[in-house]
Amino acid sequence: MKFKENIQVERKETVFEEGEKYIKKLGPDLITGAADDDPSGIATYSQAGAQYGTSLSWLALWTYPLLASVQEMCVRIALVTGRGLAANIKRNFSKRILYVCTILLFFANTLNIGADLGAMAKAVQLISPNISFVFLVIAIGLVGLFLEILIPYKEYSRYLKWLVLAVFSYILTGLIIHMDWSLLLRDGLIPQITFSKNQILLITGILGTTISPYLFFWQTSQEVEEEISEGKTTAHMRRGTNKTEIKETRINIWVGMFLTNIVMFFIIAVCANTLFVNGITNINTAADAALALRPLAGNWATLLFAIGIIGTGLLAIPVLAGSAAYAISESFGWKEGLYRKFKTAHAFYFVIAISIIVGILINFIGIDPIKALLYSAIANGIVAPVLLVFIVKISSSKKIMGEFKNSIFSKTLGWLATVLMGVTAIAAIYSLF
Repeated sequence: MKFKENIQVERKETVFEEGEKYIKKLGPDLITGAADDDPSGIATYSQAGAQYGTSLSWLALWTYPLLASVQEMCVRIALVTGRGLAANIKRNFSKRILYVCTILLFFANTLNIGADLGAMAKAVQLISPNISFVFLVIAIGLVGLFLEILIPYKEYSRYLKWLVLAVFSYILTGLIIHMDWSLLLRDGLIPQITFSKNQILLITGILGTTISPYLFFWQTSQEVEEEISEGKTTAHMRRGTNKTEIKETRINIWVGMFLTNIVMFFIIAVCANTLFVNGITNINTAADAALALRPLAGNWATLLFAIGIIGTGLLAIPVLAGSAAYAISESFGWKEGLYRKFKTAHAFYFVIAISIIVGILINFIGIDPIKALLYSAIANGIVAPVLLVFIVKISSSKKIMGEFKNSIFSKTLGWLATVLMGVTAIAAIYSLF
């Protein structure tokens, strides 16, 4: 009996160790997926639920394979080449187009950071009303900046993984309030579009914050960072990949992207079943959505929503600033990477600092948060189709990717995402005039 008990203990430890290893492997994919649901994204999803009920919840399902396939291409490019996305585009395509894309990316990300900081400060005030908004915006921004610069990458990524837990607050909110699940199932499966100006802009915003350019750069560069930290590559050369690694990565990506889209679904569903059904359709920020929930769904729902805004904001700001820094540094040939110390990558960290500092200032110069999100979404809508063309072409190239080039299925999904983002960007720009 004693011998059997020992065997059982050993098996339990093995299962635990395997689970821990899997969570570690999921790191970049979980961070990317959760960062996609930043406070700006939460505000956009909240608007969709408040203005149109559950009728746009289908976007969570229908964008999932497109998002996952694109992000999987980005990771595969990193694994095979050992370089970030901008560095690969620079080697194989026009540098001028890349420079324009990275400038627009910096513009969009900085607006996004500003909106996120404001939403986080408002969310903190929902929990502690006496703290100054100005103090909170400056404090949150500067703390995020110093953490990204001063903490070594290995430790920093470990903290970011824990922040992923914040996104589950939206799922919990959906489970503690009453929701019409039969209506949700129908609208979650069957696409509905009215083609009104407002809805087109909102769908563009949802697509821009879901299939977003900053995720392309972050995912690719973070995979390289992980490879460097594990000794599988250096800043100059990759030591190779294999089919097992590619397969594991593909599974991890689809898991990570499923997380981001299930959270999107629940945010739309919660706002549809509380705000929309009670005639509350004017939601400007994520904090507005959290505040509006209080009389309809109780203090717990408001608290969970607020915690999610704060947690995802802390996760998203370094991703937004970092992705712009990776893109610009790789484009201009500067030393880059969070694994590097500040003294060896001044320009890289300078881009991060400028992005966050300007993001802080945006909250004090009178820019409307909804307009900031709209301009950011349009900038993303312009950049995304161009970058997607590069991503699909690179990942489909036999010369660059060898045996790990795109399958017909992956290539088809990639081109579908490209066409979709291009059409919605054109429609959004046209609807503004």
